[in-house]
Amino acid sequence: MSGHSKWSKIQHKKGATDAKRGNIFTKLGKAITISAQQGGGDPEMNFSLRLAIDRAKGANMPKDNIEKAIKRGTGEGAEGVQLQELIYEGFGPSGVAFLVEAVTDNTNRTGSEIKNAFNKAGGSLGSPGTVQWQFEQKGVVRFTADKKTGISDWDSSQLELMDVGVEDIKDTEDGVELFSAREDFQKMMDVVKKLNIEPDDSGLQWIAKEEVDLDDETSEKVEKLYDTLDELDDVKEVYTNES
Repeated sequence: MSGHSKWSKIQHKKGATDAKRGNIFTKLGKAITISAQQGGGDPEMNFSLRLAIDRAKGANMPKDNIEKAIKRGTGEGAEGVQLQELIYEGFGPSGVAFLVEAVTDNTNRTGSEIKNAFNKAGGSLGSPGTVQWQFEQKGVVRFTADKKTGISDWDSSQLELMDVGVEDIKDTEDGVELFSAREDFQKMMDVVKKLNIEPDDSGLQWIAKEEVDLDDETSEKVEKLYDTLDELDDVKEVYTNES
């Protein structure tokens, strides 16, 4: 169950991006709003909403902001808004595949901003289907090595995780990555919660079927485009097939 882990790179990217962007609450709020819009405002009955709220709390988002975001999704009062989830596909430097998840109330604005980001980086925005086939959506949970040490019997815990559908466990000195099929994600999260682990990263994420190795210069260009896209208010997540 071992293998190459992108854990350290993901930690670096998320840490650097979260530190410099002032739109983290905007992104978290949109995630809560669209979850409430799609599945209702009760987190006990809406797993997606519960996950979005947990992430917001983990980022110290004020309770009032969370409640307002839920009301926007359920259409209560003047807070109601209709959001759309969209996936944009494109090619970055050296043809690296990019998959961009967005949540927006204005598709023209979002599409224009994302297209401009690709163009300025020497890449191009593709049509639907040009890139997505290179990825598959998986349930993902990541937590640090320090948190793993708090699990009394890691061997038994791994067996329990596999019993509920965890397909791969990547255990490195940086931390642990768990991968499941989309439909088994909630069961995986239930076991993680039972183990009293607060994930550092979790959700349904697009994982590249095959990764590409890049030289340092190209990798820097790819990371710059990644950061530019990730800083856009309407962008929820950015994925590439870089190893």
